[in-house]
Amino acid sequence: MKRTEAEQAIRVLVHQWAASTGIAAGSNEQPSFSAFKRWADAQGYGGYFTFRSTMGPLEDAERWFDQELRQTWRN
Repeated sequence: MKRTEAEQAIRVLVHQWAASTGIAAGSNEQPSFSAFKRWADAQGYGGYFTFRSTMGPLEDAERWFDQELRQTWRN
């Protein structure tokens, strides 16, 4: 899996997960990356979290998760 492909897929999946859980982007809720990751794994999307990365694929995926849900203020 290439990083750019994984990024595109993960950003789309974040919105699918948020819609399924009722979480709105930019809300005061603190969405859980680990809950998102468990959901993605259960849906068969775990392969999107296996790509080469300097910081590590989970760190990159969590950053994209925060960006998509406008939660970067937490970092």
